[in-house]
Amino acid sequence: MAKRKGKGPTPKAEDRHWHGKRQKARAIKSAKRTGTPTVGPGARAGSDPRQPAGGRPAGARRANGEVPELVTGRNPVVEALRAGVPGSALYVASGTDERVRESIQLAADRRIPLLETGRNELDRLTDGAVHQGIALQVRPYRYAHPDDLLTGPAPLVVAVDGITDPRNLGAIVRSAAAFGATGVVVPERRAAGVNAGAWKSSAGTLATVKVAQATNLARQLKAYQKAGCFVAGLDARGGVTVAGLEVASGPFVLVVGSEGKGLGRLVADTCDMLVTIPMPGTAESLNAGVAAGIALYEISRLRA
Repeated sequence: MAKRKGKGPTPKAEDRHWHGKRQKARAIKSAKRTGTPTVGPGARAGSDPRQPAGGRPAGARRANGEVPELVTGRNPVVEALRAGVPGSALYVASGTDERVRESIQLAADRRIPLLETGRNELDRLTDGAVHQGIALQVRPYRYAHPDDLLTGPAPLVVAVDGITDPRNLGAIVRSAAAFGATGVVVPERRAAGVNAGAWKSSAGTLATVKVAQATNLARQLKAYQKAGCFVAGLDARGGVTVAGLEVASGPFVLVVGSEGKGLGRLVADTCDMLVTIPMPGTAESLNAGVAAGIALYEISRLRA
């Protein structure tokens, strides 16, 4: 440690009276810029026994929808804003491109904060993704509890089993909104969650239809059965057509399988019945979003 002549050793930066205030100011500035929470003044991530390195409470999970998503690139950003994707911040590094100007105007109209930033900072925020000088931070989606979907005397719930394309999930939510479903339940793992792609294909209906996550879909279906719901799985092997589902007039859960594999074995075994959509044409199967729309239309006719 260096000594100042006649004044003793030079104190470390952290020992100086101004150090704590400067660190706190930097943390607040960083939080405002990135939209992420900061560790308390004078503390370091991991210094609190309840808080591990990384700044999240012990046991916190990085599940779908719990972490802000960044949409990057001029076309994706402007399309997301046009579709009403809920943004929490618009980062702009440079550019007078027409799409950038439209993005700024759309963000201003919706009171989304505009944050000017340097390209190096945007590179860091997007983890090196191609951003073309612009990025939209999407608000984390707040999932409902599966029990919250059982509203009214005859709830209609759509459960999806292993849908991995968020555009299909958005299309299913859009059909659920069109035909009066009370909500959609999705598996917590190995399935698409609510992200910007789902928001865009839902045409904004995600703002009106509740989406819940289930830790175990088969177990959740059994819980719905105990609550008085009839559970029917949409499957090509079904012996009954959707149009003949008279039981759908009461509390009802429609289960839609994944794009390629259909319903999983445990989920199919849990269903009270497997139902099918007659297809006299040459196609062997339907897109999951299309199949859900057709089935919900038939069910809405039965419930009318």
